[in-house]
Amino acid sequence: MFRLNVARLRAIAAQHGDKTPYAIAKRTGVSISSAYRYIDGSAQPDLNSALRLAQAYDLDIRTVMDLVEDEDEEPAGAVA
Repeated sequence: MFRLNVARLRAIAAQHGDKTPYAIAKRTGVSISSAYRYIDGSAQPDLNSALRLAQAYDLDIRTVMDLVEDEDEEPAGAVA
């Protein structure tokens, strides 16, 4: 599972002068409401939005997305 690294996105956006979710939305083309939810951590971007965020700041998508283990998922074939 991948999660947006909000701190890293905010730092990179700030380097480009985008210090608010509104400014991030305007630069990236994601909706304003989505940008606010991504920044406050209440939502995760879909692949299209994650690519928009990365492309707008000329980044590899792996720069803003972190691989995290999903504790809720059991490996395939696991016995309960």
